[in-house]
Parts: sequence; C-alpha cells; structure tokens
Amino acid sequence: MSRIAVISEKRYMMKLVSIGLLFFYSILGWAQTAQEQMDSVKLRLDSIQSFEATIALHVDISFITMPDKMAQATFQKGEDMVITSDDFVLIPKRGLDLSFSELFKYPFLAIDRGEVTGNSNVVRSISILPSNNKANFSVANLHVDAQNNRIIWAEINTKKDGTYILNLTYPDKGAILPTRLNVSFEMDRIRIPLNFAGSDVSIDRKKMRETEQKTGTIVLNLEYTNIEKSQ
Repeated sequence: MSRIAVISEKRYMMKLVSIGLLFFYSILGWAQTAQEQMDSVKLRLDSIQSFEATIALHVDISFITMPDKMAQATFQKGEDMVITSDDFVLIPKRGLDLSFSELFKYPFLAIDRGEVTGNSNVVRSISILPSNNKANFSVANLHVDAQNNRIIWAEINTKKDGTYILNLTYPDKGAILPTRLNVSFEMDRIRIPLNFAGSDVSIDRKKMRETEQKTGTIVLNLEYTNIEKSQ
C-alpha cells in the first residue's frame, strides 16, 4: 500500500471518529453551550400558549397544620397564572411560575457549571445571571435535563422575596409541564395572611416565634385538563 493511500485511510478513520464523537455529544446534549441550552429550554416553554389544571396541594410547615387542598390553575401566555379555590390555599406566588417567564423576561447570561452526577439522564448545572437591573432575581441556579431541554431543579434568589427551591417531576420525556412540583421557600420574606387561614388550619404561634429560620415546603400535584401549544 502506498504512503498516500495510508495517509488517506488515516484521515478517513479520523473523520469517522470525529463524526461519531459529535453524534455522541449531541445525544448527550453537550453539543450546545449553556446559552444555547437555555435558549432551547426557553423555546420549549414559549410553545405553551395556555393551560388549565387541577392542583392538589400539601403543606409541609412545622408550625402549621393544614389539610390538603384543591385549587384550579389557569394560564395564558404573557399573563400571570390565576389560582382559584373555594378554600384558603397557601401558594407562594414566585414559586408557581411554571413557564419560568421571570427568568427569561430580560436578557441573561448563562454560565455552565458542569454535569450533575447521579442522574439517569444527562443533567447540566447552569447559572442564570440577568443583565438588566429590572429583573426581580439576582441569580438562578438550575439543573437542566439536557436531552429533553427542561428544568428539573431550580434555586432562584429573588431580590425581595428570598430564595425559592423548586423540584419538578415530569410524566414522560416529551412533557414540557411538570405534574409534580415541590416548592421550598423562606416564610420570613413573604407575606402570608395566616389570620384568614380558616377554621381547618391550626397555627402553633409559640413554635412559630421560636423557630429561627422559618421555611416551608408546598407539594403540588397537577392534572392538566387542557394544554394549548404553538406548532
């Protein structure tokens, strides 16, 4: 075999390896930069035009005893989600932005923090820094399902309402909206009208006063009755 033929064969093999690696990384979601990844996440979320859902709420706060509640959620793109219920329901407004519209309202910088280990899917850790002072948060740390372009965990540090931590569970790989949402928040930083909580809500005010760091968790299970998406 001539020297030219050997070189040509090596180049061909290297090209095949390069194509294979590119394909492998694209499957894993690593072919995108952090900025491109978040643009893909935003694009999927932007496809949701409206939805209606029934929400079952469970409150986990050490000094509040409250039975599980039911509520209705209605969302129209470009508007705040509307929550209605016949009962008193405890929902922190900042923690129920399923479209993450506040994160993407202004231009932002996405910083790649590497891969999150211990997951069956490839999960990237990405921090979002808004480039406009009008944004109501200072930084958002996200875990992003790189293959399905969706947020599965978020720690959002707001400017006025403290820090929110969200865990999102999806029913299948194609779902854009979660069917289960765990929201943890700092109760000291938000106004909760506990005086209007109702007779079925018990508040241990002594324990509430003695608790130094007042945090709460609300678990929401969502059943969607209607979802409209753009093509």
